Amino acid sequence: MTLYSRFAAHVDAALDALAAAGSLPADLDRRNVTVEPPRDASHGDLATNAAMVLAKAARANPRALAEQIAEELRRLDEVAAVEIAGPGFINMRLTDDTWRAELSAIRDAGGDYGRSSRGRGVRVNVEYVSANPTGPMHMGHCRGAVVGDALAALLEFAGYDVTREYYVNDAGGQVDVLARSAHLRYREALGEDVGGIPEGLYPGDYLVPVGRSLADEFGDRYAKAPESEWLVLFRTRAVAAMMALIKADLALLGIHHAVFASEAELQAAGKPEAAEKWLRARDLVYDGVLDAPKGEVPDDWEPVELPLFRSTKFGDDQDRPIRKSNGSWTYFGADLAYHFQKAESADELIDIWGADHAGTVKRITAAVAALTEGRTRFDVKLVQMVRLMRGGEPVKMSKRAGNFVTLADVVREVGKDVVRFTMLTRRADAQMDFDFARVVEASKDNPVFYVQYAHARTASLHRRAAEAGIDATSPDLSRLDTEELALVKLAAQFPRVVETAAAAREPHRIAFYLYDLAAAFHSLWNVGNDRTDRRFLVPEDSASSAARLLLADGCAQIIRNGLSIMGVEAVTEM
Repeated sequence: MTLYSRFAAHVDAALDALAAAGSLPADLDRRNVTVEPPRDASHGDLATNAAMVLAKAARANPRALAEQIAEELRRLDEVAAVEIAGPGFINMRLTDDTWRAELSAIRDAGGDYGRSSRGRGVRVNVEYVSANPTGPMHMGHCRGAVVGDALAALLEFAGYDVTREYYVNDAGGQVDVLARSAHLRYREALGEDVGGIPEGLYPGDYLVPVGRSLADEFGDRYAKAPESEWLVLFRTRAVAAMMALIKADLALLGIHHAVFASEAELQAAGKPEAAEKWLRARDLVYDGVLDAPKGEVPDDWEPVELPLFRSTKFGDDQDRPIRKSNGSWTYFGADLAYHFQKAESADELIDIWGADHAGTVKRITAAVAALTEGRTRFDVKLVQMVRLMRGGEPVKMSKRAGNFVTLADVVREVGKDVVRFTMLTRRADAQMDFDFARVVEASKDNPVFYVQYAHARTASLHRRAAEAGIDATSPDLSRLDTEELALVKLAAQFPRVVETAAAAREPHRIAFYLYDLAAAFHSLWNVGNDRTDRRFLVPEDSASSAARLLLADGCAQIIRNGLSIMGVEAVTEM
């Protein structure tokens, strides 16, 4: 139990004591009671809103109730002082020994420090990337891939049972185009001069090996054959080849999905029909005619009766068709069935989508609410595009790849860790510039470097301590003063950051926190540049050195734990 969870339990015990004494109703809803750092550090170390949250239901004056709670908290050995602020906030100042004990707790918990039981085994399906299987991964896919993977790791660290899933869109017209593009490269591999790539086919050279493989397998059997004889076969082979390429690209980022769900298999298994039947039985799908398009109506528009999902019943602005006029499934109809399938084995669903899909959020949210009868929490995280820059200038596209910059090329140039960390240095829904020069810059303005440097500095301390013969096995933590304990207080916030980031589904909060921790560590380190007695290692004062070494180790442990969630390796040398 970490410090914040322990004091949440202390507050709960104080409320129990008041309830037992008859000063507080026993059945109050305490779910909104929090324990967190006060906004102003001068007010103390911890604050609770218990009196503010419970006063109305308890029919009590908030300040009077706060004083009763404070009286219980003052009995704790870990508490140095308790004060009431404003209309009823309770601020606690903890003893220095409490913070020293927390530093020891960080050391003892190691890689598990900050791990939470918040999820309590709740099954969460995180679907991310899900790029069309028509080519290699490009940087347009990268940010969503990193955000989704880091979110999955964050939720696991917070106790959730997480499934990482990729939805393979292998049933639409784009994979038929892929098959035709592969057939062109197949003919080319057989020695035919195919000339330029026709408009409407995929032009990238990445299909050349696919064509060569098809030529090796089938010879010229399908070179002159009608499309009906080879389309399905070439589509299957090309999709498999593209998925192998995509998995290899994702592996460069350290990303591995547990489930690859096929849209073609979903439809072959009759899942869309099952979803439609389920919804019709509840009068949530009906046969109707859509309103004419707003504005100028196209000449070829005519009212057609279609099966419509009652999306408006769940907050959407219009009902949505699940089939086209030719009877095939709309993209929404197939997507609806896919979420129905995911919800069968998950308590919560999270989709990571590009910001260009924002217009479909309402309808799929409505569909999940209908299909799960409101039992399944569903979140869509929209990820903005990344603009690639080099020295402040936009990066030119790659003709070889098909007019885009491949993820593999970027990872090979700057490294997996730089890419992953950088993608989490802004909120997912905020625009981002990825400048090749800036992301490898050795300065405090580059969060990747700044955090890694803090960890590497700690590793250097151990090497220097060994050279100086400093024994750090049993440090006397009473040698840590107020300035040094301030760093412990920041490190001790990590478990709370994990829980709040998991609750908000925002893995970037881990990156933000690590930067703040690294900045505080570097600041304390830099004090020693002017005062030799304030350095982490002072050979003539082995006792202080041993205590400060444990302090540095505590920060390094938190950095390792946070970077692990982000999928980034903590380096020991730079």
